[in-house]
Amino acid sequence: MNRLHTPRFQRFFGLVFIILLQLVAFAIVIDRFMSYFIYFYWICVVISLFVSIWIASGKSKLPYKMAWIIPILMFPLLGGLAFFLMGGSRNPSRPISQHTRDAFQHQLISFTHPTDLQPLGIDVVQQSQYLNNAASCPPYSNTETQYFPIGEAFFPVFLQELSKAKKYIFLEYFIISEGEMWSEILEILTEKAAQGVDVRVIYDDFGSLMSLPKSFPEDLGKLGILCSVFQPVRPVLSVHQNNRDHRKLCVIDGIVGFTGGINLADEYINQIERFGYWKDSALLMRGEAVWSLTVMFLHMWESIRHARIDYSRFRPESFPPVANSVGFVQPYFDTPLATDTICADLHLQMFSKAKQYLYITTPYLVIDDTIASALHISAYSGVDVRIMTPHIPDKKMVFSVTQSHYESLLRAGVRIYEFLPGFIHSKTVVADDLYASVGSCNLDYRSFYLQLENGTWLCGTPSVLAIRDDFISSLSFCKEITLDDCQTISLPKRIIRSVLRIFSPLL
Repeated sequence: MNRLHTPRFQRFFGLVFIILLQLVAFAIVIDRFMSYFIYFYWICVVISLFVSIWIASGKSKLPYKMAWIIPILMFPLLGGLAFFLMGGSRNPSRPISQHTRDAFQHQLISFTHPTDLQPLGIDVVQQSQYLNNAASCPPYSNTETQYFPIGEAFFPVFLQELSKAKKYIFLEYFIISEGEMWSEILEILTEKAAQGVDVRVIYDDFGSLMSLPKSFPEDLGKLGILCSVFQPVRPVLSVHQNNRDHRKLCVIDGIVGFTGGINLADEYINQIERFGYWKDSALLMRGEAVWSLTVMFLHMWESIRHARIDYSRFRPESFPPVANSVGFVQPYFDTPLATDTICADLHLQMFSKAKQYLYITTPYLVIDDTIASALHISAYSGVDVRIMTPHIPDKKMVFSVTQSHYESLLRAGVRIYEFLPGFIHSKTVVADDLYASVGSCNLDYRSFYLQLENGTWLCGTPSVLAIRDDFISSLSFCKEITLDDCQTISLPKRIIRSVLRIFSPLL
């Protein structure tokens, strides 16, 4: 009961109340014009037909189109309205416009080119070339990486690196939550800001809606820390709330960077328990590749604040030599623009080009036919394809959709494991002891097409093997799913899963 009186809960319930008022007002309008209902109904039917045709002719993926067209045609009074309010556009506001691509092309210059990867094979060259051409994200060589298989291993190193900052600290996270983890981070940030270090924070307002008070940016400002909020949640039904900043990254002096799946909240380091043991992963980068993370952050800051930034002020004069810079490191990003399908395309390439093994960890397995087909073909071709998902879900409907994909994947030869201790939030792919990816992108439609995401593609680095070893060691804590497990599912549950699967792009 005490939590209900905190500012964050009061804000949440205030937003819900105002949105409910809007829905009530809509219902009252319909009731007042009930005598004209037949005309109103047929007008809505015509509008719904035009909306359905417009959706069908758009650039979105077919599952997303069908997930909207079915309810719009079934419920013409509300379906079209719901689409315009919650899913009507993938053309987001200025912070994720085409200006992003121009900024990256101008700012990201590397001494390494994808053709430098040729000794490692044409498959990796093509993956690197794709990120370089489609996302304007080049590869780097003078960079060492360290992979953290759990949040408890990541956090002490994270604090240690923050405490070394001399010029600036940039944090951009989907979720920041007040608690032990944030308290320790904030203590260092406050100390550094007092020393003259430029400390900036970006967080997604929707992701942190239940974990931060509305006054959070002002509270940080009083400590000398600059804070920007990505698309503040407003009590107005709006399509723009559908596009979120799901990225997780930290930059320290342009030399050290972190990324991965870990947000700044206590469950990510198991200080509190949510859905059993929480397993997540992170990646430390030290060297030239960190400049890509720096540009990602600065461009987002520039876009939210509507201000021009001199990027050169933040570029290190030189990068110190690194002890272990074997291989190549290529940070990348994705946006909700219809022309940007970077995460989906990269994953498709990694799945398709694996020759010996393909190991995947993901909290959500909500895949379309293209991704499913790539996994089927790899497994049918003799590749050892294994997928690890949670055993204790955080979202039961999404977990039902995840499980609905098990049977077809198993029949193709894919091996599936559920992480018994709890929830696995890690988003990793590793193949053939050669290449891997660590980042914020889930295997679902929302991450692939509706959110800002980021990750790091690795090739030939020791971290590739560390990711492989983490997957293999985690198998001892998993239950392998079999076809018998799938075939014992009751008919009603199968029907529910099938229905949820149709609408899974909206979850």
